[in-house]
Amino acid sequence: MNTEFHYGIDNLTVDTTIALATGKMKGILTDDAIEKIRASEQQVQEIVANNKTVYGVNTGFGILANTRISAEDTTTLQHKILQSHSVGVGNPIPMEIARIMLITKVHALAKGYSGIRLQTLERIIWHIDNNVTPVVPEKGSVGASGDLAPLAHLFLPLIGLGECYSSNKKDDRYLAQPTPEVLKLFKLSPLQLGPKEGLALINGTQFILAFAVKAVLRMQNCLEAADIIGAMSLEALTGTKAPFDERLHELRPFDGSRIVAQRLRSILHDSAIMQSHIDCGRVQDPYSLRCMPQVHGASRNAWQHLKELTETELNSVTDNPIIFSADDTISGGNFHGQPLALPLDYCCFAAAEIGNISDRRCYLLLEGKWGLPMLLMKDVGLNSGFMIPQYTTAALVTENKTMCYPASADSIPTSLGQEDHVSMGSISGRKLNNILDNLEYILAIELMSACQAIEFRRPLKSSAILEFAHDHVREAVSFAEEDRIFADDIKKIRGMIGDFSFVEKVNNFAKTKGVDL
Repeated sequence: MNTEFHYGIDNLTVDTTIALATGKMKGILTDDAIEKIRASEQQVQEIVANNKTVYGVNTGFGILANTRISAEDTTTLQHKILQSHSVGVGNPIPMEIARIMLITKVHALAKGYSGIRLQTLERIIWHIDNNVTPVVPEKGSVGASGDLAPLAHLFLPLIGLGECYSSNKKDDRYLAQPTPEVLKLFKLSPLQLGPKEGLALINGTQFILAFAVKAVLRMQNCLEAADIIGAMSLEALTGTKAPFDERLHELRPFDGSRIVAQRLRSILHDSAIMQSHIDCGRVQDPYSLRCMPQVHGASRNAWQHLKELTETELNSVTDNPIIFSADDTISGGNFHGQPLALPLDYCCFAAAEIGNISDRRCYLLLEGKWGLPMLLMKDVGLNSGFMIPQYTTAALVTENKTMCYPASADSIPTSLGQEDHVSMGSISGRKLNNILDNLEYILAIELMSACQAIEFRRPLKSSAILEFAHDHVREAVSFAEEDRIFADDIKKIRGMIGDFSFVEKVNNFAKTKGVDL
């Protein structure tokens, strides 16, 4: 991966967005981008000078689109739009999400169709480069006309208002400070926005998009973890790998199913446990084992769709109006969040289903069948064993189901009916990430249970990949001879899943064995 990204010129991907947000890449404006930005700025100036009516340049906003604004008030209008639209409520979004919003907004504006001034873009890039991140409330966007409220909060610091997180830390946490204090610290003054700039800043889908970017990476990690963990549960339960036969999945060739089946074959390759019961006489395994390619694969298909659409949006212009020239402007609907709202909701179902099937495997591990002790502990009665962790997976699965109502199925008119259909995609994006929070815990509990169960198969060994996965978990969490505070173990294992290190280490080990998972 290159260490430099050219805003408005290069193609932005999920990976490069995260690299920019985490400081692993630096974004710059090239001469080509600067030329396009300045040309677009000049076109807006010509519109003002010629007194041509263009929405948001010399008119009011939304239902006030037919209200003309005088030339001398065009800059005041842009200042006021940031103030009036800053109506977000709730907890602040994570700093990384706010940084992704800044990055994706710069990239869209730098394409040269928004009339933004160079100095305004340079100030936004200054925020990114100096890790001075605006405070943005999590709630208040309906996902059409752009993510108006969160974007207004995001850019209040440009005009000296709002709050920012800066280098001032306490207990290793960034502290929010009033913007005037932050600007004073860096010896900077607020900007005075030019015509159309306020509208260009708040029109767009960057709030929805930032949550989508984060969800794409997190869901991919969960999907890969689920295959590994599900394979370990299969081994512990002496299940068969026959349902993962390549020939079977060529007869129903969904991409997701074929990928998961191939991964399971690779993960289980050369397992002594698998070989030990090859003639056991068991005809079929329960669906949560046998149908992993179909269920995990369906969720993988949904994730792939979200990834493709997210990367389309990452390189799109979602402003309104679009400035093609001083004489050619179009007021359209590129700000509407529906193209992301639908796949985000779809992925809510897909992620919840990975948790659902994982919980079923947790339950199977506790039943005391196929040579495993009931509740995965020899001395139960005095000990509850692994009974109660499955209560937690059951609770989390149900909580996820309550978040599967599609936000995009709803629409409440705004702006006195001018904006009469909205996407609610901001809710879809936040909801998906909340479901992924729970899914990481569910998978952690299955992994904890599978590691416990597989030790009852000793001295037999699983595949090299699964033995590595087991040993990696055992570096942090030991085998449980008796009851203890399992919440501590769950927290540690969830940390391995949540920071991607579990999947990353297993994948790296597999590569040493010549296997590319």
